[in-house]
Amino acid sequence: MVAKGDMVYAWAADAAVQEKGECGGAITALQQYALKSGMVDAVLAVKKGQDLYDAVPTLITDPVDLAETAGSLHCGTLLLSKVVKKYLESTENTRVGVTVKGCDLMGLIELAKRDAVDMDRLLLIGVNCGGSVSPVSARKMIAEKFGVNPDDVVKEEIDKGQFIIVTKDGEHKGISIDELEEEGYGRRSNCRRCLYKVPRQADLAAGNWGVIGDKAGKATFVEVCSEKGAELLNKAAAAGALETSAAIPKGIEIRGKVENAMLKLGNKWRKNDFNALSSDLWGTIERETARCIKCYSCIENCPVCFPASEDLKGNSRMVTTGEIPPNPMFHLRRFAHISDSCVNCGQCEELCPMDIPLALFSHAIRSEGDAAFQPKLGRAPYKN
Repeated sequence: MVAKGDMVYAWAADAAVQEKGECGGAITALQQYALKSGMVDAVLAVKKGQDLYDAVPTLITDPVDLAETAGSLHCGTLLLSKVVKKYLESTENTRVGVTVKGCDLMGLIELAKRDAVDMDRLLLIGVNCGGSVSPVSARKMIAEKFGVNPDDVVKEEIDKGQFIIVTKDGEHKGISIDELEEEGYGRRSNCRRCLYKVPRQADLAAGNWGVIGDKAGKATFVEVCSEKGAELLNKAAAAGALETSAAIPKGIEIRGKVENAMLKLGNKWRKNDFNALSSDLWGTIERETARCIKCYSCIENCPVCFPASEDLKGNSRMVTTGEIPPNPMFHLRRFAHISDSCVNCGQCEELCPMDIPLALFSHAIRSEGDAAFQPKLGRAPYKN
């Protein structure tokens, strides 16, 4: 039996799930058990669409279908928090299982603060995340840096400080993330700055960091973060869906070192990005946002920009309709609205058709505010 605070290695008991899933298929096995047992009514997962650069959110009610969502998609840059919100609003009392990365979970927490999401209806498995790569950038990077046709890549992963690809003929190639990012490739800029690598506010926090020895690549490291998470893990093991063993001290130590290395890298990029803005933040914002075509993508895809988003779309004393580009107050009001809640998910920047670095601006403003008020407020529940 495990309890909140325990750390274990876990892997699927079913050989087919082991083979299909990442790191022994523990997450797939847990989701399947949650569905079969009735702990959840549906699982919101992500599966590959046309190729591995196309991540598609999928609602699953048949445990067999979960096999289609096994594995990771670092080149699929979805944010699930608003998808979860919309689904919960469309149903009544439905319980949903969701596998979340850090920014998904931060978005859900902010939505819950606004009574827009009922966290009691969610069973959350968090995955440690080293970052994601924009699909367009990934294809360019693979072609130019790896010398490989992006359509020939069947798998990609970020592991041990490298971005690794596997081609359809079985060839493996890896290049250091540091090398890629110093040359302008690699992860999205918001992912580089992220300091929330292991989402421990989920019910379980899982991933490959810290799995060593004969379990390496064959098991998932799982931290039990809530009573609900402990219940799921214990029941799945008792039902024979999952096998576990205690995490070894050396593995726990290595997990901590990997996480700390990622945090140092995040702080390096924060210093690099924020220092570049420090001399003229507001002037830079005004110049960059002059390209805005007022498509509202930054508002529609932000997990926390509501209900004020409706005011920004309408006519008010500060924001006039029909202006292209809009008056700078349009963006200043949006930044003010999310200044205390930006989760650095990067969706505003990722989906901006004019390539305005909106995530950088939002994150810089949020971090500046945190630095000013943190001594009074105490420690934040997460570092974004």
